[in-house]
Amino acid sequence: MTPAQATAASSGLEGIEAGSTTICNVGQGQLLYRGYEIHDLADNATFEQVAHLLLVGHKPSADELKRFKSELVSLRSVPDWIIDIVRRIAPNSHPMDTLRTGVSLLSHVDAHIASNSPEHNLAKAKRLLAAIPTIIGAGQRAIDGKPIVAPDPALDHPANLLYMMTGNRPSELFARTMDVSLILYAEHEFNASTFTCRTIAGTLSDMHSAVVGGIGALKGPLHGGANEAAMDMLKEVGALDNVRPFMDNAFATKRKIMGFGHRVYKNGDHRAPILRSWGLKLTKERPEFKKWFDIGDAVQKIMLDEKHIHPNVDFPCGMTYFTMGIPVPQYTPIFVASRITGWCAHIMEQHENNRLIRPLSTYVGPERREWNG
Repeated sequence: MTPAQATAASSGLEGIEAGSTTICNVGQGQLLYRGYEIHDLADNATFEQVAHLLLVGHKPSADELKRFKSELVSLRSVPDWIIDIVRRIAPNSHPMDTLRTGVSLLSHVDAHIASNSPEHNLAKAKRLLAAIPTIIGAGQRAIDGKPIVAPDPALDHPANLLYMMTGNRPSELFARTMDVSLILYAEHEFNASTFTCRTIAGTLSDMHSAVVGGIGALKGPLHGGANEAAMDMLKEVGALDNVRPFMDNAFATKRKIMGFGHRVYKNGDHRAPILRSWGLKLTKERPEFKKWFDIGDAVQKIMLDEKHIHPNVDFPCGMTYFTMGIPVPQYTPIFVASRITGWCAHIMEQHENNRLIRPLSTYVGPERREWNG
């Protein structure tokens, strides 16, 4: 094999097994979180139960869940000086940049920042899970020029996230839709951001540093930012009659259609139809938003018929969150509010059985030459 062939064969590490994990199995036929299938979880679990499953390692009993939820509620508050910084930077920053900074600042108030012990890592994971919605909410309120909303201890995690962003307690349907979306986004094996977290953790750096790296990776439009880009694309299409000319132009100019395709799933993303169905339920309460699903369905049909490419979960996410009234730039921070569970689970797994992640590369540059030759 020539160097060029070797490089092409492993471009983007496609097809390369970079390690093993007990946390998640991404396959063509199913998506499992510690052995539980994603449709089963979306139908029967809550996000707090899934968070416990991923972080603690097993399905919680009723008493364990009660204690876990109570602990998260007690950890939602963020120091005033951090909120003040978030309030000042948020109006002129992308929310992912604000969140990245907020998580980094949280490291300065964590007494066990330097310890990677299982006990301290689990405690840090819980604090991050509880505090991230507070930072997201404070950032959005600052963008809107409105007073910061304190966490509501009476609300579950997903409902509190929506409340802190909007100042309004969500309906049962809106809260459950957010709950399901967080379940769907919670974990996905060695994706780009998770692999970034594990690579950083593999150097024996701390959890907060690894999570900040994960946020940076997730921000990219080819990863977490795809849900924002997908909705922006649909807004650009604007109307059902514009779908065909838009798609023809996109194909002619080789424009990437955001929210479609997946490195692993070749026959469709298991999560996408689940979230689409919940998004459509929302349109019963907000029928004026049904048009976005009609436009999305038309785009999806063309992609399937002509390119044989399925949508991934980011495509219905854009429409669903838009129907909920969530500002598009907050889609990826909400992704973080969910994926923090998977990231922290992988960071803990990496720390518990660590080996420095240091792949080789195939050199394809010039042969040896003399500087003074």
